Amino acid sequence: MTTPQAPKAELTYHRVLLKISGEALMGEQSYGIDVNVARSVAEELKAVHELGVQVAVVVGGGNIFRGVSKSAGNMDRSSADYIGMLATVMNAVVLQDALEKISVDTRVLSAVNIPQLAESFIRRRAVRHLEKGRMVIFAAGTGNPYFTTDSAAALRALEIKADIILKATKVDGVYSADPMTDAKAEFFSEITYQSVLERQLKVMDASAISLCMDNSLPIQVFNMTQPGNIRRVVSGESGVGTKVWSGK
Repeated sequence: MTTPQAPKAELTYHRVLLKISGEALMGEQSYGIDVNVARSVAEELKAVHELGVQVAVVVGGGNIFRGVSKSAGNMDRSSADYIGMLATVMNAVVLQDALEKISVDTRVLSAVNIPQLAESFIRRRAVRHLEKGRMVIFAAGTGNPYFTTDSAAALRALEIKADIILKATKVDGVYSADPMTDAKAEFFSEITYQSVLERQLKVMDASAISLCMDNSLPIQVFNMTQPGNIRRVVSGESGVGTKVWSGK
């Protein structure tokens, strides 16, 4: 059994929820899962876990199947979304395997009942796992169609009373436009929820941003391809990504 470590006093956040896209697990591939990338993500998470931080993860499924995508074709939206949920379960189990190979006790909790692969999501059970020093991966989104894994991340973070959502991306934070295509894109070190919604910035979907705004749950958007960034965020180091909050 994992023995929980006492959080260190210098930590800014003691319980965090990390949102990782399914695409982040593809690496340089055009589809599927790169196990080397999963191993790299696991190492980053272990470094934070060893600080005494309670870590929960929500992983997307876009590397395999997304309900609102060309691959869904003219499928019924509900059916397509349920397939997308199953894709997130696959990614969660891969990440769990990568974490347990480096001795991080991990539990996958699924919003869709798949007892052979994961525990069913129960809020109190999830919190208890975290308190016992286990890492928790939430799979299958909210368990409902028409809701993205961004919304699932906001919902689960609030349910477990996380201090912050860490939104992992491939860029340094939030910009006024896509920095990959617009050289004049302005970088924001911090921005309010309202500004994100008004500018229609692609941080998280509008439902997730609204849920975080209504409950004053901050979001830190950062570049996960930069080694050590998760650790820097939870340690309160400045200059890492963009903070989305009320501004107060």
